[in-house]
Amino acid sequence: MLPKDYDETIDWLFQQFPSYQNIGARAYKPSLENVERLIDQLAISLTTTPYVHVAGTNGKGSTCSMIASVLTEAGYKVGLFTSPHIKDFRERIRINGCMISEHSVVEFVQRIKSIELEISPSFFELTFALAIEYFNKEKCDIAIIETGLGGRLDATNIIHPILTVITNISLEHQNFLGDTREAIAGEKGGIIKPMTPVVFGQFDEEIAPVFSTIVKRCNATFYRAESKQVDYLERNKELAKKSLKVLNGLGFSTNPTDFKRGMLNLKHNTGLQGRLQIISNDPLTIIDAAHNSAGIKLLMEVIFDKYPSSEVKVVYGASSDKDLNEIGKLFPINIQYFLTKFKNERSLNMDQLISFSNSFKLNATFFEEPKEALKSAQKSADDSSVVLVFGSFFLLEDIF
Repeated sequence: MLPKDYDETIDWLFQQFPSYQNIGARAYKPSLENVERLIDQLAISLTTTPYVHVAGTNGKGSTCSMIASVLTEAGYKVGLFTSPHIKDFRERIRINGCMISEHSVVEFVQRIKSIELEISPSFFELTFALAIEYFNKEKCDIAIIETGLGGRLDATNIIHPILTVITNISLEHQNFLGDTREAIAGEKGGIIKPMTPVVFGQFDEEIAPVFSTIVKRCNATFYRAESKQVDYLERNKELAKKSLKVLNGLGFSTNPTDFKRGMLNLKHNTGLQGRLQIISNDPLTIIDAAHNSAGIKLLMEVIFDKYPSSEVKVVYGASSDKDLNEIGKLFPINIQYFLTKFKNERSLNMDQLISFSNSFKLNATFFEEPKEALKSAQKSADDSSVVLVFGSFFLLEDIF
């Protein structure tokens, strides 16, 4: 039976094609064959729309959004594909900030369900195919594409972009990508294409040889946009600025006014949320999507740099596949923690949260619901406090 409305369609998508967002590693398909066959069977063109392709450990979503926002201010029709979503599946696919219509999602899924696919695509592969078809149909001038997991074997790597961007490299998803930064750089660098310029946000001595080898093999021009800024969003801004400068030479012209307006109108132009986002000023409450050790380290550095004399209270919840041994080392023991479960089945359960707290001798209180944890943290705060919420996109979903 074909799904007839949007809610039914999304339920069917998640049930029929398991999502990494929901079930984790079981949904990962390390091959491009599936998505290539899917795109071929659906007769979706990969050459109609020019692409910017972005990979990296952290900062992919914000960098994609910054580039898209500035191009929007310059008058271009800009497609944006990011993941995961926080509240609505359609957040993943936008044009100039506007989410794909419910009708377009339903129509695509009805077509998928009415034909006999030669393969069983993943949720991410289907979503990516929908995005490319939508950007083509709507005649986008350019589309900014964020990788899902990794790079070389990520479903998005079937595109041939006009520009490649790699934000940074840290240890993550080591069961898939390798257990060293060099190995992970090799996987992320797998999106670099022959004769295609690439901008690096990080090019230190540990990973530079890996990237240099790939760049040489591809005969690609490369640029560096490294920044010493403590604020990770400022670093991503420098990377976006360098990327836009390269795009200027590729026919996508922007100017300093476009850049300034793009940063001011970032949320409106892209829907970006959960990046050092202030959700309350009484008390000051900041929410962030940081979820791996590298991202959490950057977040902590920013908060303690910006608010050196403030008492920080942390609301934290995490997925069970995170490296808690590394993350716990980043948690100062002299602040108060409000540890919480969230609705998604990948959430740490109460016993795991208690064990985590005990392992690192945290001053923690435990909650079944994120909103209750936030309420308690805010109630305990005073005028000099900062309430910091982070740990997972799922945590953000339950709070927004």
